[in-house]
Amino acid sequence: MIDINFLGTSISKRLPEHILVAKTIDQVKPILEEVESYWQRGYYAVGYVSYEASPAFDPNLIIHSNPRLPLIWFAVFQTPDTEKVRSSFAYQVGNWQADCTEGEYEKAIGAIHAAIGRGDTYQVNHTIRMHADFEGDTWSYYQHLSRLQPGYNAYLDLGVHQLLSLSPELFFRWEKDKLITRPMKGTAKRGRSEQEDIFRAAQLLDSTKDRAENLMIVDLLRNDLGKIAVPGSVHVPSLFAIEKYPTVWQMTSTIEAITPPESSLSDIFTALFPCGSITGAPKRKTMELIRSLEQSPREAYCGTIGYLKPGGEAVFNVAIRTVVVDQEQKKATYGVGGGITWDSTSGGEYEEVITKAKILESKPFSHQLLESIRLENGTYTLLEEHIARMRESASYFGFPFSEQAIRQQLKDLAKQYPGDIYKVRLLLSSLGRLEVMVESLKEIVQPVNVTLATDFVSSDDIFLYHKTTERQIYEERRVDGFFDTLLWNERGELTEFTIGNVVVEIDGKLVTPPQESGLLAGTMRKELLEKGEIEERIIYKMELSNATSIWLINSVRGWVKVELK
Repeated sequence: MIDINFLGTSISKRLPEHILVAKTIDQVKPILEEVESYWQRGYYAVGYVSYEASPAFDPNLIIHSNPRLPLIWFAVFQTPDTEKVRSSFAYQVGNWQADCTEGEYEKAIGAIHAAIGRGDTYQVNHTIRMHADFEGDTWSYYQHLSRLQPGYNAYLDLGVHQLLSLSPELFFRWEKDKLITRPMKGTAKRGRSEQEDIFRAAQLLDSTKDRAENLMIVDLLRNDLGKIAVPGSVHVPSLFAIEKYPTVWQMTSTIEAITPPESSLSDIFTALFPCGSITGAPKRKTMELIRSLEQSPREAYCGTIGYLKPGGEAVFNVAIRTVVVDQEQKKATYGVGGGITWDSTSGGEYEEVITKAKILESKPFSHQLLESIRLENGTYTLLEEHIARMRESASYFGFPFSEQAIRQQLKDLAKQYPGDIYKVRLLLSSLGRLEVMVESLKEIVQPVNVTLATDFVSSDDIFLYHKTTERQIYEERRVDGFFDTLLWNERGELTEFTIGNVVVEIDGKLVTPPQESGLLAGTMRKELLEKGEIEERIIYKMELSNATSIWLINSVRGWVKVELK
């Protein structure tokens, strides 16, 4: 079974007509030429070229010996399947563990710094492997991962081994005479809120280290393209573009060239492979250093997976973010790494590696965005603030957002309920679908009894910063017999109630926790801060004994006096 989904281009085949495999270096180019021969005769071809196939294109490139997987594997067929396999079966993935400690990683970075000091290299893409026990259906696991990160995704079933690639990086696109490559260098962790997210993207764009790292690879790939391109045709239409992914921001650049009419697929690989973004610069000397520092072959990871389509289209990814499952050993392996330069620190780079691996623990976005709005006598309270907050969260999660459609639905609803007071729940799905629900708002007797949560919430949980239907973290902390529960974080700082923000009167001042403590920035809270009626500051649990009064506030209920029991 093979499946390709490259940014909308989808190719699937359950039973390919031919499988072409190279297991030794001397077989690599002949097999690649055979693949191209099928392609020129109108066949599809889908497969991979291993990082360890590199010496076939340049004998001076140093790699690990004795890889487990074939150096080249391609499936060839005349027509793809019209429907993908949609069955889903159980699978189980154990805890992912790195194959080196932070101390071992630090030692490797020290060796790279020494090599840079000697002038042997300018940048090294140093990688490690993560391993986990795996049992069950790899296709279902691939479907799960591919929902997390659309990009240059591929599933290849080799028999004992399966490759599950979630690559965001294009190695090359070759169509007719136009050759494009898009190296990806520079990574930043996503922020928790829209504001923090934008700030981190701006930090990445302004990072001298990341721009230098990206530019080194751009220069390397310009040189590689120059080996095959029509003289004078190599150019860089995009430099330092910042792209958003579920767990990280990435910096990418685009290099283009025109190839001569007689160029072959083998010529392209000879000029470009392996991609400079996963070696470093200069390529030959740096690959020698990689061989000495990394504990195992990279195999398909850091190689390339792609397709050849009748009509002259060839597209290959850089096979990063790729899981290899061994069914006999019941093990999964995931390679992850980053570019190391003179300015790199072992702590910073190790953190970047772990950040990149977070996708393995992520869940697909199944939640909806949610706004609860007060409708009183046909008028919405703080409507502009609610729309703005949903717009920001939609941007953060990548949900389609039509402000015009939202306003029209709410306008139509208000006409149906011109009198009395209601709570309106506005829901937005990941596909952009809107749903509106209405319920009468009943008065409550104040003060209400609340209690303090027995367990903390993590201030790193992104769902604390966005109003969504993903409310497990809240529901687990609600206590029967109480109106609500007051939450606190891992540092002992108050955050919010499960259904509203908290305001505490201490020493004659009305204060509320900052968003960084781990809370939703409520619309009423925002209005009160802007008017200067309340102030932001960190509030610790121990300070509650000094509180004169405590309120739960939200835009539906307003000020609700509480008593902490």
